[in-house]
Amino acid sequence: MPLVSMNELLPKAKANKYAVGQFNMNNLEFAQAIVDAAQELNSPFIYGVSEGALKYMGIEFTVAIAEAAAKKSGLPIALHLDHGSSFEVAMKCIRAGFSSVMFDGSHYSFEENIRLTKEVVKAARAMGVSVEGELGTIGGVEDDISVDEKNASLAKPEEAIRFYEETGVDCLAIAVGTAHGMYAGEPNIRFDIIEQVSKAIPVPVVLHGGSGVPDEMIIKAIAAGVGKINVNTENQVACTEAIREVLNKDAKVYDPRKYLTPARKAMVEVVKSKIQLFGSSNQA
Repeated sequence: MPLVSMNELLPKAKANKYAVGQFNMNNLEFAQAIVDAAQELNSPFIYGVSEGALKYMGIEFTVAIAEAAAKKSGLPIALHLDHGSSFEVAMKCIRAGFSSVMFDGSHYSFEENIRLTKEVVKAARAMGVSVEGELGTIGGVEDDISVDEKNASLAKPEEAIRFYEETGVDCLAIAVGTAHGMYAGEPNIRFDIIEQVSKAIPVPVVLHGGSGVPDEMIIKAIAAGVGKINVNTENQVACTEAIREVLNKDAKVYDPRKYLTPARKAMVEVVKSKIQLFGSSNQA
């Protein structure tokens, strides 16, 4: 099965009150773990690829891995640029074979964010590619970008609604109190903002910073209108902990397969738990 745009995944999720997981692909083992978990549970999913991951893997390898996963599994899979910083980066990904892109203009003024996002939407739509926009500033660390909690800003519902109306994005990430990375304490999520925006626009709200959010909050967010949830850090932590365990037990291990195999298995369990929590099992 070829890669699909998020428009083949997310409208159904919003209508049926579940969320599709975006699981970030950081290397081959991440990609394998994600698709293996999704295939076991017959779930659609989204490969998220940050600009940092693109530099690490190379865009050609990234697309080839995602296409191989879609062909092998037969699942509806979107390959999505995560936090694209510019029109040029988004177009490079589209030309390479990405089926979806995010343009993150949240660090621009509201009006400039709208203007730039509209440009990406216009070009992407002509290629059958879906677009995610972002409003508000999400705290935490994503690749090399760090936003202090004091500089994070919640999205205003009236601006989020206007943003959708003027840009026509296919899903909208809004800052509601989550953060990239793991939480030191419990996040303070504004479910009222999610619900107000979701009721006013026909496309799903996206929850960034899904790693470490308590299960009951995830369930409440989905009920309020979230249809896409991003997970990365929990897989990174599971991967690293598994590798560390192997190497701590035997310092003589040098074959990467000896520690990457358990790392991949650990990530499969993380992804399976998220798919079940999000309610996307048997929705492929």
